[in-house]
Amino acid sequence: MTLLVVTAVEPEAEAWRAGAPGTVHVAAVGVGPAAAAAGTARLLALAEAAGKPYRAVLSAGIAGGFTGRAGIGATVLGARSIAADLGAESPDGFLPVEQLGFGSSIVEADSALLKTLTAALPEAVVGDVLTLATVTGTAATADALRDRFPDAAAEAMEGHGVACAARAAGLPFAEVRTISNPVGPRDRSAWRLGEAFAALTAAARACGQPCG
Repeated sequence: MTLLVVTAVEPEAEAWRAGAPGTVHVAAVGVGPAAAAAGTARLLALAEAAGKPYRAVLSAGIAGGFTGRAGIGATVLGARSIAADLGAESPDGFLPVEQLGFGSSIVEADSALLKTLTAALPEAVVGDVLTLATVTGTAATADALRDRFPDAAAEAMEGHGVACAARAAGLPFAEVRTISNPVGPRDRSAWRLGEAFAALTAAARACGQPCG
C-alpha cells in the first residue's frame, strides 16, 4: 500500500516529490487546519472507495522553528501534533479544549512510523509541532506558546488537521517539518525558504524506501 504525504501548497509538494520514491503519493490540500483535514479526508475516502487504501499519512512542509530548539534548515519530527489555539480565552489565560471538556487538542504520532522516521533522519529534532490557524507574529506570543508547550520545536498550520483525518480513518500518522524562519516577530527578510525546501527534499530522499 502507498504512503500519502500531505502538504499545504504545491511548492512543498514539489520539494517532497523531488526526493521521494515513485511509490509515494504527494498532494497539496490547502493552507490551514480546516483545509488540511477536509482535503486529507477526501483523499483517504477516494482511495478507500477505489480499493487502494493508503497505509499511512505524513503531514509535511516548511514551518517556523522555536529558537533554541530548531534552527533554520533543521528538520523536525513531530512527536505530537497540537492544535495550540483550539480552546477559549479567559481572564486567567488560555483554556485548551481539554479543560472545556470538548475532546483533545493533541494527536500523538504513530510510534512505529516515528521510529522509522527517526532512524532515517537521525539528526532531526523530535518534539511537538504546534498547529495554529493564525501563525505567530510577535515575541510575546512566541514566549506564551513556549511557556504553554515547553516541548514545542516548530509551528505550522496543517498538522493537527491532517492528523485528525488520519485518525478518523484508522491510519498511522506523523508530521515532518523543515524550518524556514524563527517563530516570533514577522520578518520576511529573515525567512530562508530555499534552505527549508532543500531540507524537505533531503528528508524525503533520506526516508527513501522505509517511508515509501
